Amino acid sequence: MRAVLVSLALALAACIPVWAQTADDSRPATSNLPGAEYPRIHSDLRVTFRVHAPGARKVQVVPGGNDNGLGKGPFDMTRDEKGFWAVTIPPAVPGFHYYWLSVDGFPCNDPSTFTYFGWNKESSGIEVPDRTLDFYDARDVPHGDVRSRWYYSKTTAAWRRVYVYTPPDYDRKRKARYPVLYLQHGSGESERSWSAQGRVNFILDNLIAARGAQPMIIVMENGMVAARPGGSASPPPGAAPPRRNEAFPDVVINDLIPMIDANYRTIPDRTHRAIAGLSMGAGQALQIGLSNLDHFAHIGSFSGGGIRNFDLQTSYGGVFRDAASFNRRVPVFWFGAGTAEAARMTSVKAAVEAMTRAGINAVWFEAPGTSHEWETWRKCLADFAPRLFGKPSRASRRRTATGSKG
Repeated sequence: MRAVLVSLALALAACIPVWAQTADDSRPATSNLPGAEYPRIHSDLRVTFRVHAPGARKVQVVPGGNDNGLGKGPFDMTRDEKGFWAVTIPPAVPGFHYYWLSVDGFPCNDPSTFTYFGWNKESSGIEVPDRTLDFYDARDVPHGDVRSRWYYSKTTAAWRRVYVYTPPDYDRKRKARYPVLYLQHGSGESERSWSAQGRVNFILDNLIAARGAQPMIIVMENGMVAARPGGSASPPPGAAPPRRNEAFPDVVINDLIPMIDANYRTIPDRTHRAIAGLSMGAGQALQIGLSNLDHFAHIGSFSGGGIRNFDLQTSYGGVFRDAASFNRRVPVFWFGAGTAEAARMTSVKAAVEAMTRAGINAVWFEAPGTSHEWETWRKCLADFAPRLFGKPSRASRRRTATGSKG
């Protein structure tokens, strides 16, 4: 009988997924509030969520969107006798992911985590470590600063906040001047996103320390809240709120660039100015950059929509008609996406191939295995930034862009 029971136990164990058999070697996520034990991340990247809600009847973990690396939710949590609800989900994709809780149908944030502006609201977020990469981690290298600055926009007749990364030697080398990258977030996010979710400061600190990129200033504005005075009409009941960003190109050209050049030690010419963004911000970067080549010489699109129906004669007002002239004026024209975001990969890559056939020197980059998420955009920045404002050594660029340890 004992042998039969042992055989039965082994057979049942074989039916349980490997991730469910692993011993508890979990650690609190680095995105938790200080002292918070949950969420916890296991060595195989399973994630255990736990929350105290003794009066609730149903609690779920809800990943933020279909491209979220936590998997397809929602995930039902189980209640214990003390009113704690918990669930352990299968291994997650490394990187940063939005999520929230549903308590009896009411969406709310996890009280144990920091919040990040995403999905048009403050959302919980979790950082799932990638043990093969450290290019966006804090290393023992000189660190720059991320500064917050308010300025008045005449375009929108309102005060606006901008985040500015200054490189490690900015305050020490008082006579040095720097090129500038204007870097935009995606839809539903804010000017804080590239520093809070994207780790832009650590990416640049590490690149600069490895001589993989030129020291530069990075400016991060809010590309969603830039309505013209008077505002947009209210949407009908039940409709999504408008982005209210129709004035953003004018904000960048007429307000933001002059303010940055007046208050920071920039090199105030087009050759030393770049613009890039992710998703919605990628479209803004293309629109603003290609329409203002007297202001920008370098343009980057991270997981953008590409240039639909590319035509050498008509796209973007005919800016590509003379390919040789365009290539001289725009030395870095860069496109990238994650290999797991299939629709964007197909459309953007096709546009880049069409431009290449037309003689445009467009760069194409693929982030392996990631979707429409911050892990993709961190990798995009790590490849894009080293190409700007000079040519660091090829070995340094390759090492820092891939971000591999060792």
